[in-house]
Amino acid sequence: MKYTDKKIYLASKSPRRRELLRQVGVEFELLMLRSDPARGIDVSEEVLPGEDPQAYVARVAREKGAFAWKVLQMRRQPLRPVLTADTTVTIDGEILGKPANREEALAMLGRLSGRTHQVLTSVAIHAERVAEQVTQVSDVRFATLTPAQIQAYCATTEPYDKAGGYGIQGLAALFVEHIEGSHSGIMGLPLFETARLLRKAGYPV
Repeated sequence: MKYTDKKIYLASKSPRRRELLRQVGVEFELLMLRSDPARGIDVSEEVLPGEDPQAYVARVAREKGAFAWKVLQMRRQPLRPVLTADTTVTIDGEILGKPANREEALAMLGRLSGRTHQVLTSVAIHAERVAEQVTQVSDVRFATLTPAQIQAYCATTEPYDKAGGYGIQGLAALFVEHIEGSHSGIMGLPLFETARLLRKAGYPV
């Protein structure tokens, strides 16, 4: 299907994903899903028992997309492709979510110090007759960090709204020795894979 207004819906609160889409000229309208437990959650991001990181990140992105598409239909909004994504950080097969406090952030950065971890971002596109998804995996190696470096970073606001407790687009770029994979994927949206999915949904990129 061709979309005449050349716009998609982005069902994500991430400012990094908005920046990345603007970087490649993709016009979008935000479609926000509820994530406040007090008001109800549209899609649960809890890890299911026995769920490995790749299955987890793919499920969350897929469920967000499917739910957002239903929301469009219920609201009778113009139908355009819906883009959803989810990112997680994993080391030793364990998912590292967003740190809830300073202690968790300190522990996460200490665990990543001097080691290679994986950043997984799954991207899903939902549109009429199209439901496509891809999960991109990048390896990230941190330098060995001193306790003072970790303390200083955790004194900033950066670690607390990001999986794994760091953002590569910010001060934590100083920690990264080597990347194998997608820099934009580590930020939260692998642009090469995303563009390919959008083209499949009839959106020109």
